[in-house]
Amino acid sequence: MARSVYDALRDEIVTGKLAPGTPLVATALAKRFRVSRTPIREALLKLRQDGLVEPTGGGLEVRRQSPEEILEIYELRVLLEEFAARSAASRRSELDLNRLVHLHRDMCQLPFEDADARIRANRAFHEQIWVASHNRTLRDLLERISTLLHRYPEPTLNYPGRWETVLSEHEALIEAISEGRAEEAAKIAAQHMSAARDLRLKMYSETPA
Repeated sequence: MARSVYDALRDEIVTGKLAPGTPLVATALAKRFRVSRTPIREALLKLRQDGLVEPTGGGLEVRRQSPEEILEIYELRVLLEEFAARSAASRRSELDLNRLVHLHRDMCQLPFEDADARIRANRAFHEQIWVASHNRTLRDLLERISTLLHRYPEPTLNYPGRWETVLSEHEALIEAISEGRAEEAAKIAAQHMSAARDLRLKMYSETPA
């Protein structure tokens, strides 16, 4: 029961149904989900560990968005994606490489107007690099950080010119990984995510208050 409550609340936070700053009161949530307060407390504890909710006064609320949060998230993601690419270049199997190539090929064929498909494909590509790193702990950390970014509704892929740049950078990254050039793969990944960070900050500053 705690897991189902957690999944439901997590989905609502990530999709924005529960807006940043929304108070999360255990008694009200227990009534809404028709459960006792015990599974609610367990779900809220896990959401706090995920970084999706934060304490405020005497209770909890959905974590607020800020440019400082964007910088904090990307500060870690740049380092972790860099490490993942380096590890993938050193440890990837032929199956890992084939999957990356096919994912990239599928991305190149997507219609530009299908924004949701582009987002899913881009996520799958990065997740395959995490898999190719053959480091489960690294994957867990990147999945958690990626979830925090999903709270920002407007994807950077929608910004004019970004999609074409992403495809070009992915192609260069595949080449470096396939040839075992670990440091070059790490550099490409770091530059790729740094550009995403700068664009995310720009988009945040342009969003009406």
